[in-house]
Amino acid sequence: MALTLLIGNKNYSSWSLRPWIAMKVAGIPFEETVIPLYEPGSRERVLTVSPTGKVPALVDGDIHVWESIAILDYLADRFPDAGLWPAERAARAHARSVAAEMHAGFSALRRNCPMNMRRSMKARELTADVATDVAGDVGRIDALWTNCRTRFGAGGPFLFGAFGAADAMYAPVVSRFHSYAMAVGPAAQRYMEAVMALPAWAEWRAAALVEPWIMPGNELD
Repeated sequence: MALTLLIGNKNYSSWSLRPWIAMKVAGIPFEETVIPLYEPGSRERVLTVSPTGKVPALVDGDIHVWESIAILDYLADRFPDAGLWPAERAARAHARSVAAEMHAGFSALRRNCPMNMRRSMKARELTADVATDVAGDVGRIDALWTNCRTRFGAGGPFLFGAFGAADAMYAPVVSRFHSYAMAVGPAAQRYMEAVMALPAWAEWRAAALVEPWIMPGNELD
């Protein structure tokens, strides 16, 4: 039985992008079901799979998994040859740590610069206090990416060489940094270019650009 991944709008649903791009790059076969966010009946449809009523959610037979990071861990267990986490212990521990930091943190960036792939690349005007908080998140992520690339990235262009779960967790940040013209250092910029060059990225973005839904408060400002 094929896996089914429930996701939200591709233009907006940053959490949905994470397991989707991980599965695409790893070559894990699945069927996707897009449930537009904040439409009548959407939450009720998701509740049939996820007790939170939120996407993404993964269905594998009678097993239901929700929360992006839990889905990635489940996939790593289910498909050990996919290499979603680094094989070497120190790199794997670091990858899990930075993925968890993304899952739990960077609220200023997420709140003030929502993912919107249809947005033209330009900076967003923010109040001084908000801009300071967002800049703090951007600086931390820039340093984190640079550190991962320096310490563990010798085997390829991604955080730990090959594309894996940690990269999937940060894929929506790549979109945000690009859309909002965030300035980052050269290592982080090269990393972003590698992520955006993935065929899976192009596939997701192409679908996002033709979606008919526009969420309130997420226009092209």
